[in-house]
Amino acid sequence: MATVPGATGWLRGRVKAVPSGDCLVIVGNSKAELPPEKTVTLSSIIAPRLARRGGIDEPFAWESREYLRKLCIGKEVAFKTDYTVASIGREFCSVFLGDKNVAFLVVSEGWAKTPGASEAAIRNLPPSAIGDSSNFDAMGLLAANKGSPMQGIVEQSPSMGRRGVEPIPEPEVTTDNTNGEASAEGRPALTSAQRLLASTSSSAEVSPDPFGREAKHFTEIRVLNREVRIVLEGVDKFNNLIGSVYYPDGETAKDLALELVENGLAKYVEWSANMMEDEAKRRLKSAELQAKKDRLRMWTNYVPPVTNSKAIRDQNFTGKVVEVVSGDCIIVADDSLPYGSPSAERRVNLSSIRSPKIGNPRRDEKPAPYAREAREFLRTRLIGRQVNVSMEYSRKVGMADGPNPTPVAGSADSRVMDFGTVFLVSPTKGDGEESTPAPSSAVSQGVNIGELVVARGFGTVIRHRDFEERSNYYDALLAAESRAISGKKGMHSAKDPPVMHITDLLTTSAKKAKDFLPFLQRSRRMAAVVEYVLSGHRFKLLIPKETCTIAFSLSGVRCPGRDELFSDEAIALMRRKILQRDVEIEVETVDRTGTFLGSLWESKTNVAVTLLEAGLAKIQTSFGIDRITDGLLLTRAEQSAKQQKLKIWENYAEGQEPVNGSTPENSKKEVLKVVVTEVLDGGRFYVQTVSDQRVAAIQQQLAALSILEAPVIGAFNPKKGDLVLAQFSADNSWNRAMIVNGPRGAVESLKDTFEVFYIDYGNQETVPYSQLRPMDPSVSAAPGLAQLCSLAFIKVPTLEEDFGHEAAEYLSQCTLNSSKELRAMVEERDTSGGKSKGQGTGTVLIVTLVDVETSSSINAAMLQEGLARLERRKRWDTRERKSAIDNLEEHQNKAKEARLNIWQYGDVQSDEEDSAPPARKPAGRR
Repeated sequence: MATVPGATGWLRGRVKAVPSGDCLVIVGNSKAELPPEKTVTLSSIIAPRLARRGGIDEPFAWESREYLRKLCIGKEVAFKTDYTVASIGREFCSVFLGDKNVAFLVVSEGWAKTPGASEAAIRNLPPSAIGDSSNFDAMGLLAANKGSPMQGIVEQSPSMGRRGVEPIPEPEVTTDNTNGEASAEGRPALTSAQRLLASTSSSAEVSPDPFGREAKHFTEIRVLNREVRIVLEGVDKFNNLIGSVYYPDGETAKDLALELVENGLAKYVEWSANMMEDEAKRRLKSAELQAKKDRLRMWTNYVPPVTNSKAIRDQNFTGKVVEVVSGDCIIVADDSLPYGSPSAERRVNLSSIRSPKIGNPRRDEKPAPYAREAREFLRTRLIGRQVNVSMEYSRKVGMADGPNPTPVAGSADSRVMDFGTVFLVSPTKGDGEESTPAPSSAVSQGVNIGELVVARGFGTVIRHRDFEERSNYYDALLAAESRAISGKKGMHSAKDPPVMHITDLLTTSAKKAKDFLPFLQRSRRMAAVVEYVLSGHRFKLLIPKETCTIAFSLSGVRCPGRDELFSDEAIALMRRKILQRDVEIEVETVDRTGTFLGSLWESKTNVAVTLLEAGLAKIQTSFGIDRITDGLLLTRAEQSAKQQKLKIWENYAEGQEPVNGSTPENSKKEVLKVVVTEVLDGGRFYVQTVSDQRVAAIQQQLAALSILEAPVIGAFNPKKGDLVLAQFSADNSWNRAMIVNGPRGAVESLKDTFEVFYIDYGNQETVPYSQLRPMDPSVSAAPGLAQLCSLAFIKVPTLEEDFGHEAAEYLSQCTLNSSKELRAMVEERDTSGGKSKGQGTGTVLIVTLVDVETSSSINAAMLQEGLARLERRKRWDTRERKSAIDNLEEHQNKAKEARLNIWQYGDVQSDEEDSAPPARKPAGRR
């Protein structure tokens, strides 16, 4: 309580409650959470008594209390104690509202004790009004008023703890009837409200719950003895009414339950919340979750449960949608990253929703009902469109699940997936037809794609546990789901889901593919959808009219192969241009493998022209160019790329062609800056290209991985050729690796061993099963960074031959041990080894290796040390190559003269052996 300046014994406070026509509850003006309060009775007056249980009001008791309540409630007053009656524990005070004596105002209006009251002014209350609900028809009141607001006045605040009910004897009081003042011996008879308060204060009491007093005060200061609006919502088994209480706060009305929960003074109760509207229920649940996060009051010591989700902060980006994986997963090309780089494409799972699984043909899993429809819904709206992405959280999920699987906390066979909200920028008419108006924070970003999916009935909203991260627009998603359910859309429809049988000609025999050729040639041009980019010029297409998928290759055009230079750029270009786009095709023929050949147009543009103009393909046909559709356009496009020396034509000279096989390179050699990562023997080694942007991108991806506990036997079964994460024994780092060999049958123990090849470094080792982990497709997508090379023009002893180990040690000393940056001049590419299947396999670059610092040739050094000899081949008989070989021969002659290593016994075997024809087999009898 605050003292009144210049006045002795006077205090200030705010009226919190009005129990009767002559009694006030005054609370101090302190900013403390529980300020002091005092119950005072107006001196020298007696107001009519309000009824207690089983009784009736004295005349004008209710009107008297209402007058005083409206006069004082919530207002600041000054008061001073005049006298105290100790026997009843009451203080009698003079109370002033401004400069007006409150008691005088009550008496002057006739609301003090007045004889001869009219019977019409007497309230006859039912027992339920005083707490006896035995004969109260709560269900009848609910049925008549459910959902309709009713006006009311709060008579009593919530209780705290448990109290026994004990009768309080009414003290004998003598009164001077002339002025209403109580004598020193007593006090006038207590009103019903005063007796109720006295009974409450003197009853046996159990300590309230923590923050119970604060909750009581919070409620009383806002609604006690004030007019409120009540909305009834239900009745419990004890005949208690359940509903919402709204109190005025300036020009607005506030929900008391929501305010209590938001301030950590109440908790969400599921059984009673189920009586409420869904929107009000969600607000209460969200308010409790936020109070828990902020650890407000009753949640001060709250410990959140362990979850498998983690918030992602400040990771927003814009880009174009490249691929729709499923109804809840898309791949977006980040505009801020270099075009074509492996890390530019980011997989985004839509936050807080789950669509039907698309299935996996490799595991013979068929799409779930509405899975194709959900993906097609997004494909037609998103492919090639600009989007804003707001990343929100990551989650560990089971590897065996689909694009948006059920979380598997603590599982070793799991991976981390990123979730976010995607907004379609500049939507066209119809794009946002199923979405509600976005929150003000999202209006500028565009249409919420997750909300579109759910509203159309192609996805459901995940019911997160309390402390799991979720979409920032979770309420909008729930509202969209409610509309879809009520509208019986998509998955919520009672109709049978649509069925579509697709014939996959990629997995059938070539004969069956040839049988389809007449059907695909009936119409000159046919509509198709590009489902997958297999290489720069080869695709998987869906033909809706024929309900089949085919392998399709551009006729007369070839891009670099998978392990060749510019292959990744060609694939990236096609993913950006045509993946999952509606295209038109003309089928000319089918080859012996079942791949259809022809031309493909996207938006009336021949895709082969796009590749040729970018320098990522060349015309390659065994018949005349005039037999190819748009042949003249293709020729012009290729000629333009040659003149600009783009990509595969960067070393082009008039009259020469680029090569991909095992033939000599152009006169202007390809030169790479490299570091050697592994030496196999004296002539073969692996390198990484210094300027390759993929190196840093993959290293960042690996560093960001969360490596989990040892895998569960049976859930993760790597096979030969699979790409995995393996822990390198030398430094315990995790690296990309290929399984080269493993145990026969299924894994039985964590100690079972696997032979792995580290595709980014070229080394190979045997590791136990416990040091292997499954690899996320986003990490495995980029090809291996280690490139196999061999030294050109020389032949080095193998490790099994004399001086083979010495040669390998010398090469390691010159390259691997010094960690020098070297220059590799590519003399040839040998693709005869096919696709890499482990160490020493795949495409080989045959190079001259030069030390950048000394400008000395390591090929020549090997010869001069007597650890190699010249190797002559007919295809090297060009003027330039002969000059290089003659120069190397001088270094070899020095080793011969000094009888070094392989020359210690003079000249070794003739070089002619390398090109000699095989010996003829002796003739035998028939």
